Amino acid sequence: MTNIKLFLTDVDGCLTDGGMYYSANGEEMKRFCVYDGMGMVLLRKAGIKCGILTSETTEIVAQRAKKLNLDYLYMGVGRQVDDVKQTKLDVCKQICTEMGISLKDVCYVGDDINDLDLLQAVGLAACPANARPEVKAIPGILHLTRNGGDGAIRELCDKLL
Repeated sequence: MTNIKLFLTDVDGCLTDGGMYYSANGEEMKRFCVYDGMGMVLLRKAGIKCGILTSETTEIVAQRAKKLNLDYLYMGVGRQVDDVKQTKLDVCKQICTEMGISLKDVCYVGDDINDLDLLQAVGLAACPANARPEVKAIPGILHLTRNGGDGAIRELCDKLL
């Protein structure tokens, strides 16, 4: 696990519990675990670049990434834009090219079917305890004991460190 140079994660179901919270005014809210955030801060201090890849585009996620001073934030990944659908794997390959590393140097945490291609391609794939069965079935994937939004990311960060 010490060869990891890039740590990437999905948001909903990994950094959050996967729930969608709305105020009476329709404002969307998400619950993040501070332990997960500290884990990513510690990875960055150890020289491992960190980022988020998500299909959503929300100010909430942008603010969380900014607070954690993440190296990469890609929102709207996997959504159709100008007749081009860029997958999480496509984005990860671009980041790897930019960093001069291979996919084997990447750790990715995902929990749902839109994460499958990237999870199957990286050097270290992991999923929270509440991940979808299709994700848990990936050969060699690291099954974390914590649920998304409840310290799963920190659990993995501690293992990497």
